[in-house]
Amino acid sequence: MKKVEDYVVNIPDFPEPGIIFRDVTSVLQDADGLQLAIDELQKKLEGLEFDVIAGTESRGFIFGMPIAYNLHKPFVLVRKKGKLPRETVSMDYELEYGSATIEMHKDSIKPGQKVVLIDDLIATGGTIEAAAKLVESLGGEVVKVLFLIELAGLNGRQKLAQYDVDSVVCYEGK
Repeated sequence: MKKVEDYVVNIPDFPEPGIIFRDVTSVLQDADGLQLAIDELQKKLEGLEFDVIAGTESRGFIFGMPIAYNLHKPFVLVRKKGKLPRETVSMDYELEYGSATIEMHKDSIKPGQKVVLIDDLIATGGTIEAAAKLVESLGGEVVKVLFLIELAGLNGRQKLAQYDVDSVVCYEGK
């Protein structure tokens, strides 16, 4: 029986020497890998009470939406600035080399709703931390933050210490 990590292609020295790039697109390109990834993520939600799944652009959409569909939950988009058509709330956050802004529709989360945030990978945790703050600014409660892959060497989990963080695959390095 294959595991999710068996579908991940590891690319050494990308984008710079000493880094091993974990390519999640190889999981998507294999029907069995994709099904396994969605199933394993969904298992992490068993027994959890929640109202909404939110995913960050763009791979959070890929992994979060099928789970929302399977569990008959609404799916909320967390997008880069300027991509959503209705009134939005936004949050700035720091990147390794600069900053960025993400947005959600102002009416996407109702006060008191319990929200699961999903993304493909946690590195430093900046994007998902900003998404969690957006959810909270709308009155929602983040009850779980879920990733397919975790790069533990980048300490993103520490940035998200106040949340229930889980991942399917954890790599010790960067």
